Amino acid sequence: MLESDIRSILKCVRCGACRSVCPVFEEVGWESAGARGRMLVAQGISQGLEVGSGVLESLNTCTTCGLCRQMCPSGADPTGVVESLRHELVSQGKMTDSQAKLHKKIISSSNSLGDVSDKKKWLGERITEVRKTAEYVYFVGCLGAYRYPETAALTFDVLKQFDVTVLPDEVCCGSPLIRTGFDADDLIAHNMEQIRKVGAHTVITSCAGCYNTLKNDYPAGFDVIHVSEFLSEHLSELELKRLDLTVTYHDGCHLGRCNGVFDAPCEVIKAICDIKEMTTNRENARCCGGGGGVRSGYPDLSLALAKKRLAEVPEGVDYVVTSCPLCLKNLTEAGSDTDVIDLVELVALAMQNL
Repeated sequence: MLESDIRSILKCVRCGACRSVCPVFEEVGWESAGARGRMLVAQGISQGLEVGSGVLESLNTCTTCGLCRQMCPSGADPTGVVESLRHELVSQGKMTDSQAKLHKKIISSSNSLGDVSDKKKWLGERITEVRKTAEYVYFVGCLGAYRYPETAALTFDVLKQFDVTVLPDEVCCGSPLIRTGFDADDLIAHNMEQIRKVGAHTVITSCAGCYNTLKNDYPAGFDVIHVSEFLSEHLSELELKRLDLTVTYHDGCHLGRCNGVFDAPCEVIKAICDIKEMTTNRENARCCGGGGGVRSGYPDLSLALAKKRLAEVPEGVDYVVTSCPLCLKNLTEAGSDTDVIDLVELVALAMQNL
């Protein structure tokens, strides 16, 4: 275990402040399913605790949303400890079946969905508009390419006027592997080489997970911005028309709380229509339940968390807008009464030239 993790464990004074915000603890109720319990588990592991199925479940039901880290009055980092321990245990061959299956799927297909088809199929006839070199590159992501190809195409249509291209051979950013305890060195090296070939100085992502990983887990050498940040910087050039709509915005954990991107998406929305805030928002926004491998490993828990997030949607809104395809997928499949759409879909509705 890293020295920084030991320091974080020692900082935890077992006050229980995290119990009031941990979405998994609120749903499950067991001490081991909350941040304080996981810190006790981590301390036990550091002292030789045997790692059985209960320990693995405690660590792997964490969505890594970061609410506990933000709320901790002692400055402990339960999220970082959980991710570090997952990595340590995986290196020892200690993992759940779902972790092993996810790893095998990504390694064999180079994407988190195990899809062996062409990842650039979403481009269709747009393939002829893809430049070999550009200052900006749009990193589509696995969900964008394989589950939301129409949204990926809309994103490219919006971005291509700004000297934006795509990678010739994009593979998974590595986020699902890194968050669940595995190394993603080969995927990272492949994407780094692709970015160098294109000559881009900035990578634009539309997925919160891709953004977080490219920004914080990749070597330096290029800037990383979210599409909402890029669009907010170019609002005057988008020729947006005002829409008679009211929407609410869901702050994805790995974009908002973990990386501080709150204002840009809302600035884009306010340029188009009215916005009503959800009950919890910005730094305090409730997790959708999809991150940290929880959706793949514990789907029922993941959807239960999404339903609780949907309960915070204010009345009288036309859409729930999000800036992450995983949040979109989880909230939609949880049975939202209000349509959930990507921010770029809202932008496309307001662009007069699309």
